[in-house]
Amino acid sequence: MKIFKKDPFGYNIFIKDLLIKILGILSYRRFTVINNLTIKGSEIIKKLPDNNVLFIANHHTYFLDVTAMIHVFNASLNNRKNSLKNIGYLKKLKSNVFFIAEKETMTKGLFTKILAYTGAILISRTWKSKGRSIKRPINTNDIDKINKALDNGWLITFPQGTTKNWAPIRKGTAYIIKENNPLIIPIVIKGFRNAFDKTGLKLIKRGSEISLTIKDPLQVDYKNESIEQITEKISVAIEQHESFK
Repeated sequence: MKIFKKDPFGYNIFIKDLLIKILGILSYRRFTVINNLTIKGSEIIKKLPDNNVLFIANHHTYFLDVTAMIHVFNASLNNRKNSLKNIGYLKKLKSNVFFIAEKETMTKGLFTKILAYTGAILISRTWKSKGRSIKRPINTNDIDKINKALDNGWLITFPQGTTKNWAPIRKGTAYIIKENNPLIIPIVIKGFRNAFDKTGLKLIKRGSEISLTIKDPLQVDYKNESIEQITEKISVAIEQHESFK
């Protein structure tokens, strides 16, 4: 029975789906009434395989970027094209969607722990901790978790590792791509930082233009392209390359 099933990371799927539905209901008006989310390219979602899909995106808010993607993914899979019309799409969820999140942020309190239960792959940043710049080796357990997520479903990552615009692309995403050979789907979000605070929980401006664009798969030569070449391609795909300034 589904009520007893767990995903590969030990999350109870029934509870996970229930939390996504509750959070989906609570956030729905933010994308359809308070601010109208413009969606482009969602028809791509229905064509994707069930696993080994890596979504790469720019980053505006801690929590609302992923929330918007979960809405769009499930709406598309339930035959809404570039639309969130009729919240009934939350009745039938794709449960094997995961997202990379910073462990320090997602374990601070009850609310973030609830959010983490909806599919977070918690990793420790190698370049920053408690607001300070650091340098530490990559945790092999984090790599294993990322590989497991791709083996078992879809994974969302923010290659810049920060909500700051034009921040450099971290090479870790390129290493993930080289190791797993995933289907790579770029996503570009716009307007979120004007409409909401950094967390995405506080509304700053009603009626702001916000958008989410899903692009065609990124073409990568997994074997022959270097980490640097793939990193460059990522920056262009999510429109964070200097040529977009």
